[in-house]
Amino acid sequence: MGLEVTAAVALDRAGPFEIRALTLDDPRPDEVVVRIAAVGLCHTDLVFKAGAGGYPVPAVFGHEGAGVVERVGSAVGKVKVGDRVLMTFRSCGTCDRCLAGDPAYCRTWLHLNCAGCRMDGSTGLGDGEERIASNFFGQSSFASHGIAYERNVVKVPDDLPLELLAPLGCGVQTGVGAVMRSLDARAGSSIVIAGGGAVGLCAVMGAAIRKLATIIVVEPHARRRALALELGATHVIDPADHPDTAAAVREIVPQGVDFALDTSGVPPVMQALAAALGSKGTLGLVGIATPGTPVPGDAVALVTFGQTVKGIIEGDSDPDEFLPELVALYRSGALPLDRIVRTYPLAEINQAVADQHAGLCVKAVLLP
Repeated sequence: MGLEVTAAVALDRAGPFEIRALTLDDPRPDEVVVRIAAVGLCHTDLVFKAGAGGYPVPAVFGHEGAGVVERVGSAVGKVKVGDRVLMTFRSCGTCDRCLAGDPAYCRTWLHLNCAGCRMDGSTGLGDGEERIASNFFGQSSFASHGIAYERNVVKVPDDLPLELLAPLGCGVQTGVGAVMRSLDARAGSSIVIAGGGAVGLCAVMGAAIRKLATIIVVEPHARRRALALELGATHVIDPADHPDTAAAVREIVPQGVDFALDTSGVPPVMQALAAALGSKGTLGLVGIATPGTPVPGDAVALVTFGQTVKGIIEGDSDPDEFLPELVALYRSGALPLDRIVRTYPLAEINQAVADQHAGLCVKAVLLP
């Protein structure tokens, strides 16, 4: 029979989202229906809407969902009706990467998260006779309800606000995890972070939690630079005033930084961060670059100084382990998510996109 739901639908690549009434499939044995209470708006949603990876449209995006379990398939044992959950990326749980505790690098990650359909090619959403691409990151949560799976839901306590926890599913775990897990940045070390958006500012918080001595943020928006300082950055750089980013970083850390993190995906920015690395320095890449973008850095410098360039997906998170850790950090006050979140009704998704693009908010969270 299915369930009547409301969703923000991307009808084409360039146009706005439109609020539509759709039908959500009944859950299959391995599926979970979640009533969405909040969902973060991530740059990745917009990149795939624009055509990254050939993602089909019309589609429902959204991959930082949080809500309450309404229905469970017969094979589901991890959660029950009424549980409050966060939704995150999906993984298979059976490949060598998943079994080694690296589900962010699951062998079937691309199909499970970025194909717009189930593994059998079906979609979970329909508009009359028209099928709507779904299963984005195993959830498509720009909607009143979404279908998820045991592998990409994590239970959370009843007393915490879902509108603040929702971004843990991608942006927060990516930024914090990039510093604390992927780079494993040590206390007393130095880092430069390019970009003061949600991922970059979460990386600042992760660096502050790890007690790095020098935390530099490169960001064009003055409001975000000020917020970076409030969240733990020790220095900020306005690229308009310092076009040679590497030189500006080395004025602060003459020997070069131990770590660098790019959230922009912009080739000149990535190249500047590589030039700012010191001996044995590591550059982490989380920004979405254009396909074919060369790896930044200079081969001679990489060899001479033992430097590393590392790709990062989802902060190398194992959600069942890392999301509860992030929830505990939020509860302790070490992860002040309220400083970066601004909520909008789901019906105002296009305004949220515009505000986030203009730098008027850091992390928009939509309330269906």
